[in-house]
Amino acid sequence: MEAMPDVSWDSYSLLAVYSSMAVYALAFVAFAFDVARRRDPAEVRERELVAVGGGAAEAPAPAAPARPARRNLAKVGFSLTVLAWVLHVAGTIMRGIAAGRVPWANMYEFALTSIAIIVGIFVFAQLWRDLRFLGVYITGLATVFLGVATVNFYVSPTPLPPALQSYWLVIHVFVAALGTGFFALGSGLSILQLLRTRASGLAYVDRLPGASALEDLSYRVSVIGFIFWTFTLIAGAVWAEHAWGRYWGWDTKEVWTFVIWVVYAGYIHARATRGWRGTRSAWLQLIGFAAILFNFTIVNVYFKGLHTYSGLE
Repeated sequence: MEAMPDVSWDSYSLLAVYSSMAVYALAFVAFAFDVARRRDPAEVRERELVAVGGGAAEAPAPAAPARPARRNLAKVGFSLTVLAWVLHVAGTIMRGIAAGRVPWANMYEFALTSIAIIVGIFVFAQLWRDLRFLGVYITGLATVFLGVATVNFYVSPTPLPPALQSYWLVIHVFVAALGTGFFALGSGLSILQLLRTRASGLAYVDRLPGASALEDLSYRVSVIGFIFWTFTLIAGAVWAEHAWGRYWGWDTKEVWTFVIWVVYAGYIHARATRGWRGTRSAWLQLIGFAAILFNFTIVNVYFKGLHTYSGLE
């Protein structure tokens, strides 16, 4: 039996979410000022070595003058991002407590969870590679998307409709959010790849890793996202059979989930076997992420079907 919503916890959740938006905005400003600073040739060299993973095999570069403040803004931006993310996760958890269930049963909650996952992937990716050059993209995306979600998609917590009262809600939707997080990171890398290719000479662009390194990073994270999205498609079909007695019914949401899968499958296949490199690869990746955004916004709001769980009247 579904627990009754607790309005007080929802108020705390909104306070935490609004606070996280403010800190994300401050992090965006810090990263933006870091982008605007002048080019540092030694840092360009260091980023290239880190991006290709070959720094150990390279001859040591001549010692450069000390630059004690060259990364302060990026460090401040990243620290603020971590603080904002902690507040964001806390707000998401409190929304779940308020609703008495997992916090991803409508558009507002899915946006809340997905954006937290996107930022979380960015934060923990620093253990693998320095991706702070994506800070403007990630914090800008988090600020704008959270603003849109709270203004346009917010609804009070309500009990689940019968079709969603299943353990598949926990598995299917969470894995979809994970896939979305990796695709978002890949799209940011593809945008920077296009900038690196077409806007060389700008201070920030010249400090980025090379276009080929950005493309490889985008491909790797997109492959991870594709694995999660494949599971999402399969799990959705299994859940549909449990809920409605059929695996596939050409519902609008089902079709667009498959369209997204086809676009990313085409992207991975074209790059791996057909030699689609450079700008063509980047644009195909961005088309896939645009399809995800279309699926979340336009399809959820304007198309009717069995998957109409936006919560909006």
